[in-house]
Parts: sequence; structure tokens; C-alpha cells
Amino acid sequence: MEIRASQLAAHLQRSLAPIYVVHGDEPLLAMEAADAIRAAARRAGCGDREVLVVEPGFRWDAFLAANGNLGLFGTRRLIDVRIPSGKPGVEGGKALEAYAANPNPDNVTVLLLPKLDRAAQASGWFTALAQAGVAVAVYPLDRDELPGWIAARFAAQNQRASRDTLAWMSERCEGNLFAARQEIEKLGLLLPEGNVSQEEVERAISDVARYDVFQLSEAWLAGDAARTVRILAALEAEGEGIQLLLWQLGEDIHALASVLDRVGAGTPLSAALRTARVWGKRQGALEHAAHRVQRDAVAPMLRALARLDALGKGLCKGNAWDELRTLALALAGVIVVPLPAGH
Repeated sequence: MEIRASQLAAHLQRSLAPIYVVHGDEPLLAMEAADAIRAAARRAGCGDREVLVVEPGFRWDAFLAANGNLGLFGTRRLIDVRIPSGKPGVEGGKALEAYAANPNPDNVTVLLLPKLDRAAQASGWFTALAQAGVAVAVYPLDRDELPGWIAARFAAQNQRASRDTLAWMSERCEGNLFAARQEIEKLGLLLPEGNVSQEEVERAISDVARYDVFQLSEAWLAGDAARTVRILAALEAEGEGIQLLLWQLGEDIHALASVLDRVGAGTPLSAALRTARVWGKRQGALEHAAHRVQRDAVAPMLRALARLDALGKGLCKGNAWDELRTLALALAGVIVVPLPAGH
């Protein structure tokens, strides 16, 4: 059985499986999912817990022995297995498959893994564990999901905030749920129960957003100029190298140019997007850009991109971050100053 982390609470209210596999790339949500399973196991009588960390040299017979033994005083046991690499190896894969074929009904085994690729999720050991128990997939929250997540955190400490306040907090906490949780808990200590105003929140909260180049790509393609500027400022302040940002900007402008050329030649937009080999959220953002950006606006962007590339390599004079910001805003639909011509 495979479920998402958001479905876990409802599942645990109904039943408790002998095996849980928690995997994903959002550390806070993965940790909280594992904590929820452990709490349910304790309520079900698992009074003894053993933690196993799979590192080089780990003996898998220790895992099988732990699951075969009774806890102290004959109690049920919780076996907590951490596999930081996400790869149990050949021996580990066989041990996991063997245990999945005959799990101990008196134990609850929780395996915590990082994000798994398709090959790992199609492996024999993962399939066997998911069939014998429950695989819990933990994914990062979408930007649109953040206000609801923050509101639920407020509700847990008997506080409420307006939509505008939740949106404001989302902008400052995006991509950093650990820090977001800390800020919300801090507000629970500083502010009384009930409605919290945005003014109170702004006075108390820090800007804890953590961005990456992929979020920046989505922002400038989607035409979100304010978010583009905010992410660029954060990445510059963090000391992010400009070459990666230039590469991503070049990828996006060239992909947009290709799509607009094909659409101009009569290719349907959906087919042109597939040809550009852009997937996921970036495809939706690129589609938005293709509707928004005029075809004749791309050539000046390409010339400015060539100058930026030379500037980044030290072949001409200028402020690379300023010119990057200008070109990014042009792609987002805001012309602050005329784009610099190619070198």
C-alpha cells in the first residue's frame, strides 16, 4: 500500500501496519511522519524501541534478529531503521525482502529513507515492503499549499491568521519548513491565542525563506516579477554563484525561443512544449511565458544573454548581478531599463 504523507493521520486512526517505509526529500515532513507512526506504535503497546542505522559495514542479520526478538517483559517492539543513502545494497535488499515475506506481527518496523528514484521504487525490496506494509511518500509542499500548512500549525496552538497574513508568511518561509515551524512556534509563545494580526506577525517573524535556481526559473517564466527579485536578492545574499543562474536563464530563454518559433510555424503549443523537453512545474510556467511574451521580444533577450555570459567570464565590464536582474525582469514582463546589447 502506498500513501502520501497527508493521508497518514487518517490511516493511523484506522489501523497500524507491521511495516512503514517513509521516503522523500522534505526532512521536516518526513521526520513528522515517522514521529506520527512511532506515537501510534506506542499507543498500540510497542513499549520497546531499537534504532538501527544502515552504514557501511552494517550487519543485516542484526536487523533480522531485532525483528525476531521480543521486547523487555514480552512487550511489542518498535524497530526504527534509518538508511541515509537510500540504498540497502544487495544483502540488505535480500534481508528486507525476506522480512517482508514474513513480518513479525508483534513488531512495528519503520524504515526512514531519503528521496528514492524510480529504479529504487521499482526494486524488489521496496515493492515487497510496500506490499507487506505501507509506503509513505513525502514531497515538498507546493507554494500554493504553504498557507494552508501554516494555518494548520496556527490552529494547533489555538491561533488564527488572515489570508493576507498567511500569504505574507508563506513568502518568507518558502523552502525552509524547519525554520517556518520555529517561527510559528515562536509566535505561539509571543502572541495570545485567537486572531493574530499581520502587524504583530511582521514585528515578530524573521525572513527565513530558502530558495533555489528552480524556484527562480518558475518565477521569471510565470511572470512573477516580485518573486523573481526576492529570490535573486536571497541567492545573491547567500553567496550563490552567478554562473548557475546564468545557465538556467539561458536554458529558459532558449526554450522559450524554440517554443515561440515552432508556434509561429504552425505547431500547436502543447506539441511545441513537448519538443522543448520541459517538464513538471517548469512546463506550466513556460506555457504561461509563451502566452505572455511576444516573439520579437526574444531576440533582445538573447543578445543581452550573450553579453551576460561574457560578463560572467570577465570578458567585458559591468555588474553581472545588476544585468542579470534586468534580464530576469524582462523575461518576467517588466522592462526597467533597455536591455544591454551583446558585447
